[in-house]
This record gives sequence, C-alpha cells and structure tokens, in this order.
Amino acid sequence: MRDSGGIRMKLGEIAKALDGRLIGDEAFEIERLASLASATKDDLSFIVSAKHEGALARSNVGALILAEGLVHLFDGHRIVVADPYAAYARISSSFDTLLHELPSIHPSACVHESAALADDVFVGANVVIESGARIGRGTRLMGGCFVGKQASVGNDCLIHPGVVIYHDVHLGDRVVVQASAVLGSDGFGFAPHDGRWTRIHQLGRLVIGDDVEIGASTCIDRGALDDTEIEDNVIIDNLVHIAHNVKIGTGTAIAGCTGIAGSTTIGKHCMIAGAVSINGHIAIADGTRINGGSVITRSTRAGQGYASGTPAQEVGAWRRSAARHGKLDELHARVVALEKRDR
Repeated sequence: MRDSGGIRMKLGEIAKALDGRLIGDEAFEIERLASLASATKDDLSFIVSAKHEGALARSNVGALILAEGLVHLFDGHRIVVADPYAAYARISSSFDTLLHELPSIHPSACVHESAALADDVFVGANVVIESGARIGRGTRLMGGCFVGKQASVGNDCLIHPGVVIYHDVHLGDRVVVQASAVLGSDGFGFAPHDGRWTRIHQLGRLVIGDDVEIGASTCIDRGALDDTEIEDNVIIDNLVHIAHNVKIGTGTAIAGCTGIAGSTTIGKHCMIAGAVSINGHIAIADGTRINGGSVITRSTRAGQGYASGTPAQEVGAWRRSAARHGKLDELHARVVALEKRDR
C-alpha cells in the first residue's frame, strides 16, 4: 500500500474546500486519495458516471466524491459536487507530500549573495542559484536545480530535480516544472557563410506566465532577439520542444513528443496531441485541435480540427499501398491523357 506520508484530513474539511454537500460524518478522517480498486475504508475516491457502478460495488472505499445524480450508487460517506473530476483534481494538492516540505536551504546549495530568496522557500541539495536571481515565497527548488543569473521564479512554484533555468528566464506564480526540463536554452540559430555556420547569439528571454505546467525533459528555447512567451495556464507534456520566439496563448494544451519550430504563434485554448510537428513562422488560430502525429505546415483557421499522416496497417497491406503510391505519377498522367482524349 502506498504511504500517505502522514497526511490526514477530516471529511468536513474536504467538503468545505470543495464547496460540496456532505452526506456523512464530518469528523471522519481520510488518509489518502485512492482508486476504487485499491481504496480502503480510510480512503477517498471519486466517480464521474454510472458506468463505475460495478467497480464501486467491489471497492472497500470509505468516502466518495460524486455528482448529485449518482448519490444513490453509494451508501457510505459522500461529498456531492457539480464536477467530481475537477473536485478530485482540486483536492489532490492536499495529499501531495511535496507540497508539505518545510522551508529550508540545504547546506550543499550554492546561493549567490546577491540572489533574493523569500523567507519561506525550500531549496534542496546541490541547488545552484546565481547572481541577481529571485525566488518567490512558498517556492520549492528540489535537488540539483540550476537558476541562472537575473532569472526569476514566482510564488508557490514547484521545480522538480535537475531542472535548468537559464539566465534571464522569468516564471510566473504557481508554475510546476518536472524533472530535467531545460528552460531558456539557445535556439537553433546559425547563419551560413563561406561554407561554414556562424552562430547567432540568442539575446532574447523566455517569459512564462502563471499556472503553467511543464513536463519532464521538455526544452523551451529563449528568443533570438524578441522573447519566447508562454502565457497563463498552458500545460505542456514530457519531451516537447518549443523553439525560439514561439508564442503560446492562454489555456493551450500540448501532449508529449511534439515539436514546434521557431517564430510560430499558437493561439489560446488549442489542443495539440502527441508527436505533432509544427512548421516555423506560421500561426495556429485560437481553439485549433490537432490530432496526434500530424504535420502542420500552414497556418490554421480558428476552431478547426486538423489531422495528417498514415495510420498503421498490417505489414502486407502497407507494402501493397506503398507500391501503389509509387505509381501515382504514372496513374495521374494516364488519367490526364484519357480526359484530353474524351474532350
């Protein structure tokens, strides 16, 4: 069984935090959040539809978050809310042991005397904070992080182990960055001259808004001259690459292994699935939805969905299709010739 880390909450406190209606004992203590399959009588779980009725009947869960229309499915302690999934997401922070680190600075941390740290920060082992950097209140820098010169990290951020924040990179409040992400590295800028590549020094910044989530090993480049900008409440999965001078609008979600080339603008509330490739110097309109594996080479229209690529086939069928694809030019020429003959 997973260790709860000693965190316990009364059910009444949870209901109040969620603005929910409690049916049951407000003094009942919850030890952890759990799935229906693993829950015990001291645990809290949630359901979002009646299709979970079978799993609920087999569960030993002690308390449940659910919607008004599902109350009849469970006789135990219940917290009734309008949106059970959103309520579960909100209360999950209360059971995250990383959020309960006491403020401290590890003796092995290297903090420059000119860096400004709020009184209640947590700085883990082997963290490096360079000159002029600023760390906001309640922020946690886990082991091995690097914060460069004149960089700033806002209030209540969580920076996981091994994250690199280059010089003059600026994070807003409540930003979460997963392990080994690199923020503000140089963009891929080189000028050809006399058969050689001349490096273009990247002089812009990376500016990240509030409530942004950045996945593990994701890399976001700084701007060449102007800034790379990530607006509020953008969520970015693992292994995403965002090139220099990209601008991403509020509320956009980007899944893993996506690559975005330089100077592209992505609008607000877009949904970009995994392994998408987006060309540089184009505009992705507000509300655009892009299916996984797509290659986007042109600007998009607002609110539209886009897809490209060839879905997987059985090998024999794929070989036949590939062979036919190689004959398309010949087939096209024959069709044109037939059309001309019939005119």
